[in-house]
Amino acid sequence: MKFSHPFKSTALALAMAAFLTACGNGQAPGAGAGAGAPPPPEVDVIAVAPGSATVTRDLPGRLQAWRTAEIRARVEGVVEKRTFTEGSDVKAGQSLFVIDPRSYRAAADAAKANVAVAKVTLERYKPLLEIRAVSKQEYDQAEAQLKQAEAALAKANIDLENAIVPAPISGRIGRALVTEGALVGRGEATHLATIEQIDRLYANFSQTNTELLQLQQQLKKGALERASSSKVEIVLEDGSTYAQPGKLLFSDLAVDPDTGAVNLRAEVPNPKKELLPGMFVRVRFAQARMDNVIRVPQRAVAQSTLGQSVMVVDQEGKVSARPIKTSGMSGADWIVTDGLQNGEMVIVNGLQKTRPGGVVKPNVVTVEAALAALSQPPAKAAVPDAKTDSAAEAKKGD
Repeated sequence: MKFSHPFKSTALALAMAAFLTACGNGQAPGAGAGAGAPPPPEVDVIAVAPGSATVTRDLPGRLQAWRTAEIRARVEGVVEKRTFTEGSDVKAGQSLFVIDPRSYRAAADAAKANVAVAKVTLERYKPLLEIRAVSKQEYDQAEAQLKQAEAALAKANIDLENAIVPAPISGRIGRALVTEGALVGRGEATHLATIEQIDRLYANFSQTNTELLQLQQQLKKGALERASSSKVEIVLEDGSTYAQPGKLLFSDLAVDPDTGAVNLRAEVPNPKKELLPGMFVRVRFAQARMDNVIRVPQRAVAQSTLGQSVMVVDQEGKVSARPIKTSGMSGADWIVTDGLQNGEMVIVNGLQKTRPGGVVKPNVVTVEAALAALSQPPAKAAVPDAKTDSAAEAKKGD
């Protein structure tokens, strides 16, 4: 017969009692009341409040140069030289191409000689006309020949000048469309290059007639007030907003029958030449004004087949999903018409850390602070130094 040690039996009994007590309290062994539990995640929230908002519209558009000049050959000949650097800025009157001028110089010299002969003939006829040695008709013919010779000389000089092709306007010139040795100007004015002025640009875009009619109806009902600002913003393809605001120039008075839209145009300053003609952009402009509405940043709104929603935090830090209704955009914000009340806290940063029913630690921030936080690059993780680790291992081994 074997007997257990009295101390071992007592320890076993105490362990069983502790296990049964934990099970009776609904806790698993080792799960203390909050001992070792992670703190609730921190999120950025904004306290929404009603106010006025400008209803904006984002429409796709394309940039166009302020002025464009096509450089064409005005005389026929062989291109001898290109005198500009492709992609550079040129000045009005600057030489761009040289067309072989020899034949035009010879024609100008011949025309100059004809003028000299016609002048001598006319001078000889003057005293002869006074003594009636020549008729008045012969004198008039000599005078007409002089005028014809002078006209031919003027044309020959113009052709000689056109052999050197100048820049008609200042701007940035593109690539050359012909090379040295090319025959140009035969039968047509050959396109040689293009100059564009891009220190300011046009933004061409359009809006459907249906949207314009809906806007006019809302303005008539008093649901909206007409916006007085003609300022526009340019949103680039990467989603960033161009620093220089533009202004709306005009909208067409007729609807395009092919597209059913009204064409609009805005002017955009481009002093640093950061924008280029042909770029696709989105033009954001004010259409109307609304009062007593709530604005929520676009990134805080989730889209699904059930509609739009935001994540709100109550006073106890509990998260819940809230369906909302919106009515257009105000810049980068949604205009909320239903679903939110004054003072409620909406999560704007840290949505990936939350779920409905969870608990978070809210940090109330402004929209500007939230945007600044998003723009900060993520902190880099510290990379262990291989030399330091090797030395530490060696020391540990000693």
